[in-house]
Amino acid sequence: MIDSATTPDDAEVAAAAARAGADVVRAMYGRRLARIDKGAGDFATAADVAAERAILGVIRAARPDDAVLGEEGGQQGAAGAARQWLVDPLCGTLNYAVGSMLVAVNVALRDGAAAVADPFGGEVFLTDGETAWVRHDGARERLAPTPATRLVDVNLDPPFPGAPAFRAVDLLAHPVFAERFRPRVVSTTLALAWVAAGKRAAYVTDGGDLTGSVHFAAGIAVCRAAGCVVTGIDGAPVGRTGRGLLVAADAGTHASLLAMIDGR
Repeated sequence: MIDSATTPDDAEVAAAAARAGADVVRAMYGRRLARIDKGAGDFATAADVAAERAILGVIRAARPDDAVLGEEGGQQGAAGAARQWLVDPLCGTLNYAVGSMLVAVNVALRDGAAAVADPFGGEVFLTDGETAWVRHDGARERLAPTPATRLVDVNLDPPFPGAPAFRAVDLLAHPVFAERFRPRVVSTTLALAWVAAGKRAAYVTDGGDLTGSVHFAAGIAVCRAAGCVVTGIDGAPVGRTGRGLLVAADAGTHASLLAMIDGR
């Protein structure tokens, strides 16, 4: 909870909001939940909606003049607001719906503070925009990316806008990939925060500009502040002209993966 006697900084607001959403996700886990069809095989659950409501409650209480873009509720708040929060209340809905605990709650202030909460691991990865750390069981520790695990998480969810020039499945089949790395498919952007924490060597996903995405903004912010190498899959800066996302714990891992992608 935020101490109402003081004015919290944006990182504390992001962390409190992410924790509020994580509490809901954890409490509703294992129930038979109503599904809300979004088309093209995508759906939300009652837990997504309830978690977003809890997150919005924290943001509105602490930052009533800010706008919010939520995965479920869309744009809310003043259209001309100078600040906007990006909220994904339950990243990994399909995982959650089938009983997997590999999910994340993402809250990010556009171009500012951000937090990624792991509802079941009890960790909150956060940044004030300059440094990044993780909180767990009351302890706080700076994030330290490392390629030591050699685990690379790859997003295999459709659509595949880069095909045929780039397909993630082809990267996994690359002989150099098999020599240097081991693949993982977590199917949630929790894996992006894990790169910052040293639990993954890299994360790769196709797509367009992901900096303003409710799914990716928080993870990108945490990784940048932790010192990860963050680019598109073409090596260009992530942004409006970017292609997807390649986040690596270090320059060597990034260069190796980029060479494989370019080799396609």
